[in-house]
Amino acid sequence: MKIGIVGATGAVGQELLRLLLRREFPFSELRLLASARSAGKEVTEGGRTWTIQEATPDAFSGLDMAIFSAGASISRELGPAAAERGCVVIDNSSAFRMDEGVPLVIPEINGKEASKHKGIIANPNCSTAIALMGLYPLHREFGLRRVIASTYQAVSGSGAEAIAELDAQVRAYVAGGESKPEVYPYPIAFNLLPHVDVFTEGGYTKEELKLLYESRKIMNLPSLRVSATCVRVPVFRAHSIAITAQFEHVIDLDQARRAISAFPGCDLVDDPANLRYPMPLDYAGQVNCGVGRLRMDSAMDNTLSFWVVGDQLWKGAALNAIQIAELLAAGDGEG
Repeated sequence: MKIGIVGATGAVGQELLRLLLRREFPFSELRLLASARSAGKEVTEGGRTWTIQEATPDAFSGLDMAIFSAGASISRELGPAAAERGCVVIDNSSAFRMDEGVPLVIPEINGKEASKHKGIIANPNCSTAIALMGLYPLHREFGLRRVIASTYQAVSGSGAEAIAELDAQVRAYVAGGESKPEVYPYPIAFNLLPHVDVFTEGGYTKEELKLLYESRKIMNLPSLRVSATCVRVPVFRAHSIAITAQFEHVIDLDQARRAISAFPGCDLVDDPANLRYPMPLDYAGQVNCGVGRLRMDSAMDNTLSFWVVGDQLWKGAALNAIQIAELLAAGDGEG
């Protein structure tokens, strides 16, 4: 297949390139696309070198598919133009996620929806993707009703500049100096920011509302109730999410653990007696998400509390997009 990456110089774009090579995706041509200021630069990975091309409508001519990771405004500008040229768009931004007729896909959950595309397929928000890897196998067993979630989101979710900012602030602190924040409104090193994305009138941020609306669409649960608090933490990579989920049916804890353990893309890491639980350091650069700390909630009936960890740059972005591309390449659209 002939494939393109839009936003190839960004943090997710770089991971897309690495994963395409690592997973031996079957491409005969790979075009790395970015802004005009990056055009002409060379990128080397896996012993091969590519020259960045400017992302223009005509840059998609002859491509079978393109994975977009350059922000919603670029996706809205170039996504339809790519689709008009016969190039299937797999979009990492929020531009098309809630559009009717655009599949919003996590391959392990609703992979069959990918084949129903009309030229554009949406990748979910990073927190949604990681949270649902823990929630969906439990929903299949017990019937999900409502979710309360608190996210602990790594700076990788804000891009390469945020990773550099955390690194600079930590180094400055150790050296007894100061590094002023630029990506975030306050220092992120040794701090927590209960603020991910833009605040809305109701007090929730857009990131928190994404977890609500995207979960409903992916799991086909239009009445699902979700309340989230999204927090940026001084972790370089991999998001963690504390989840309290209420179900329709009585919960068997052993059955819940078996469901998590058997679900593709999940690791059950749930042995607190031996201090075993998922952590960001363990899941950075990992394909699977880790689920642990499963316990019956002490405040509500038919409710489980648990902890999910996953790599934001992989399952939360690049890996999920490539898994969608692999479904299309296989020609069956099945998860």
